[in-house]
Amino acid sequence: MLTPVIQSYKNAYYGLSKNSWYLSLVMLINRSGTMVVPFMSVYTIQKLHFTVIQSGWVMAFFGIGAFGGAFLGGKLTDKIGFYDVQVGALLLGGIQFIILGYQHSFISISILTFVLSICNESFRPANSAAIAHYADETTRTRSYSLNRLAVNLGWAVGGGLGGFLASINYHLLFWVDGCTNILAAILLLKLMPRSQIRKSVKDVLKEAKSAAAHTDGVFLIFIILNTLFSCCFFEFFITQPVFYTIQWHLGPRFIGFLMALNGILIVAVEMVLVHKLDGKRHPLTYISAGVLLTGITFVFLNILPHNAWIAVLIVVMITFGEIIAMPFMNSFWVSRTNNSNRGSYAAIYGMSWSAAQIIAPAVGARIITYGGFDSLWWVFAAICLFVSVGYYIMRKRTTSKPITLNAVENIL
Repeated sequence: MLTPVIQSYKNAYYGLSKNSWYLSLVMLINRSGTMVVPFMSVYTIQKLHFTVIQSGWVMAFFGIGAFGGAFLGGKLTDKIGFYDVQVGALLLGGIQFIILGYQHSFISISILTFVLSICNESFRPANSAAIAHYADETTRTRSYSLNRLAVNLGWAVGGGLGGFLASINYHLLFWVDGCTNILAAILLLKLMPRSQIRKSVKDVLKEAKSAAAHTDGVFLIFIILNTLFSCCFFEFFITQPVFYTIQWHLGPRFIGFLMALNGILIVAVEMVLVHKLDGKRHPLTYISAGVLLTGITFVFLNILPHNAWIAVLIVVMITFGEIIAMPFMNSFWVSRTNNSNRGSYAAIYGMSWSAAQIIAPAVGARIITYGGFDSLWWVFAAICLFVSVGYYIMRKRTTSKPITLNAVENIL
């Protein structure tokens, strides 16, 4: 007889469609090869002898390309379908990674990084639309959690393998990253048939009347709040390692362990916890709670003692805030879509995260320059509180169906 713990894990994964598992496998293979971007700054400075400013520009082009790629991917998904966009993005991205490894000038690397980023990021909206398509309302949130699990496992594998390969030859990073993209595309072609979405006349008429993403006022408010939260969340991965090194004097190995702990907890806990929570409360309730928990961790960085145990506690709290909020963010925006506009919604949602990746480092650096780390954590704690209250108000005043911008005044 299964123990309660084992039964909980079995229930968490039970009922997910075969194609949901295939999509997560494709994502795992793809993300396991993600190693060029994490090591790009080190590679351009140490091996290509770029200046720090030039290296920064290369990463900026990657961020700008990611923003545009999310938009393009969403548009193409609504035009030609998520299947072709995923396959095309993976194949073209894989080839471009390999070509990028043979570039040595600042101009050529900047241009190709920008183009590669557009192509790479266009995969995300299509993948999000595919997950929603192959799941029903009872399994949708868990399907997104399974995909997040694959992403985190892939990042862990890619980061560790990337460090090992970089110690041998940086050029190997480009080949492995490119080949895993191509392998993921081949797996997608092999494991999953081309999507055929058949619509009844009733469905077509219903979707023709549905609101476009950019006219859905509730969704746009959601996106503004999500962008603010994303800026805060990214600070944990952009600034916090530097903070631990300078202020708390923690070593690089322990900081690496803290980063790995985030992924380990997500893999171990998220699916079971989401299964327990899903359907019991409105998604915005969980999102509000997760954002608030994240904000509390910023406060703890200022008021608790500076030691390794507190650093572990901070990571645990951050991770649970992420687990409680992010899967339900996906289920919320997907609930406002249909097959004809899901790509556009996914695009704007992805652009929100891409924008935060660009904004967070710049804003964080300025706050630290003028007010120090303490000011940074207080500012982002306040932002998280604002966002959490914003989501709570949305929960009280919105319906689950899209509304137009003209109706936003009823929410504010």
